[in-house]
Amino acid sequence: MPNDTSYPTRQLCEFLAGLKLEDVPTPVVDRTKDLFLDWIASAIAGKDAPAIRRIQEFAAAMGPQTGDAEILVDRRRTSPYFAALINGASSHVVEQDDVHNGSVLHPAAVVFPAVVAAAQAEGKTGAEVLLASIAGYEAGIRIGEFMGRSHYRVFHTTGTVGTLAAAAAVAKLYGLDAEGINQALGSAGTQAAGLWEFLRDAADSKQLHTAKAAADGLQSAWLARAGFTGARQILEGAQGMAAGMSSDANPAALTDGLGTRWATAETSFKFFASCRHTHPAADALKAVMQREGLAAEQIASVTAHVHQGAIDVLGPVVNPVTIHQAKFSMGTVLGLVAVHTHAGLGEFEQHALQDPRIAAFCNKVTMALDDEINAAYPRQWIGRVTVTTTDGRSLEARVDVPKGDPGNTLSRPELEAKAVQLGAFRHGASEAEMRAIIARVWRLDTEANVNNWLPASR
Repeated sequence: MPNDTSYPTRQLCEFLAGLKLEDVPTPVVDRTKDLFLDWIASAIAGKDAPAIRRIQEFAAAMGPQTGDAEILVDRRRTSPYFAALINGASSHVVEQDDVHNGSVLHPAAVVFPAVVAAAQAEGKTGAEVLLASIAGYEAGIRIGEFMGRSHYRVFHTTGTVGTLAAAAAVAKLYGLDAEGINQALGSAGTQAAGLWEFLRDAADSKQLHTAKAAADGLQSAWLARAGFTGARQILEGAQGMAAGMSSDANPAALTDGLGTRWATAETSFKFFASCRHTHPAADALKAVMQREGLAAEQIASVTAHVHQGAIDVLGPVVNPVTIHQAKFSMGTVLGLVAVHTHAGLGEFEQHALQDPRIAAFCNKVTMALDDEINAAYPRQWIGRVTVTTTDGRSLEARVDVPKGDPGNTLSRPELEAKAVQLGAFRHGASEAEMRAIIARVWRLDTEANVNNWLPASR
């Protein structure tokens, strides 16, 4: 057991323990509110998804029927652990939750479910939730960057690193010192899991990744508060996460710019309801079609020039058989954009598997590794497509900053419209209910608590 506290994980924990909300620039706090709204709307939109119903059934069988923590998709109450489990799962199922480019992490789906569930049980304020959430984002993003590109080829970073992000956030909410946060990360890291193999057969595992990351992160922080110990160097140790899950880990990333670089504000929103790896190419295809006045029928073929991460994740999806799997099909996403001008929730539900024009367009799409795009990834996700038309023309378009990235972000009116749309999806919340949530989120730093986001189920 090391006595030296100069190792990178400990330095990160020292920063988190000392972080105060007044240390965080106002624009970062405001952006955290934006991210919170985007999360809660995405979680509500998970209502009635088959995979989420199965997890709800599990929680009903294994967990308490009442409690302090709110389940957003059915408006019931349970323990913090099971609320984090269900809300974590539902946050990720419609593929509208946020993503951080450099770490390839979806922080919202793991950080907010854990923090809100714990805060509801502890009677914490909105300001305390914001601070804890920022701590989770700052830790999780740096840990994701530390694990490197090699990790992502096999492991779903949101399932693995997300467990530590949730643990850091809840540990901060509990007011743990650096040693306590360190112990929480140790317990979280030894539970970290999430493999990409589910994509090949349209399995539901991705929802289990975020469910378990949020719940196990909360569990790890709770145990640390109770005195349960975890490996201090779970990240960089000789038998830690990097040793078993990465070949290009970078310990310097764990402490990169602490207190000066606010990684929370680097997080991107999703414009399309699909895997983020499809978005740059979708933006580029949309651009060339608008520029040239093209219709889908005039396109003979499309080459999406991509980074290796896109090939690793999207490549296994050859013939999507579920709507969720279709969200990981480059051909399906580009087909929806080409035929229906958008790849949103409605387009996926109504057309992704039913419209024969989408299936036909899928066959026109190929992905090609692009050296420049691959070198820029994951710091920058560049979109470039080459389109061959039926009359023999070769056309190109390139998008350096996809819609939703910080340099091309969603405005608050756009986020509000997206939230209302997500609430309406599967009738998770009425427009009036969503407008009330929106108003409350914008004043979150003054809220006395974070309870009762939706009226209780009758």
